[in-house]
Amino acid sequence: MPYPKGHKMKVRSKIVESAAQAFRANGIQDVSVPFIMKGAGLTHGGFYSHFDNKEQLVAEACRYAVSDTLALLQEAVDQEKQDPKINVVIDYYLSTHHRDRTEMGCIIPALSVEIARSSEEIREIFTQELKRMIMFISNLAGMDQSKGSALFSSMVGSLVLARSINDPELSDSLLSAGKQYAKALVNS
Repeated sequence: MPYPKGHKMKVRSKIVESAAQAFRANGIQDVSVPFIMKGAGLTHGGFYSHFDNKEQLVAEACRYAVSDTLALLQEAVDQEKQDPKINVVIDYYLSTHHRDRTEMGCIIPALSVEIARSSEEIREIFTQELKRMIMFISNLAGMDQSKGSALFSSMVGSLVLARSINDPELSDSLLSAGKQYAKALVNS
């Protein structure tokens, strides 16, 4: 009996979602195809009927993860009454919740260092997705892209450092300082 229409796309989506979560939590190199497939509730034998290679999956996972983050941030903005709405994004992005849930968070701080050593194809996709994120931040903050880039860069840097250390007080302090700086940049 054949699969229902759309079955292959649903399975592919499950694989991409599993990969995005695994890559955010563990990096690209430390995540195997069987691990990703297991996370999607599938056996690894079917991977190549959906993807040519792991690199293609990394590219799709980057697109998916940024879209996921943008949707989450937009939902938070849409529910907020305060202005400027960029403050909602800053507060969420530099929260302990976002810091502590790497597997569900923004893929940009999670993978930037590793992506820098990846193939040109993956770096191109990551570049496009970073531009999308900067455009979202810039538009929401009412800034030109140069200032929006600086704002987002400071947010990413604060989050990366806060995740990197084992001192909870210093980590919280980095998030707090990052929020203060980002909001001051918006108001300047």
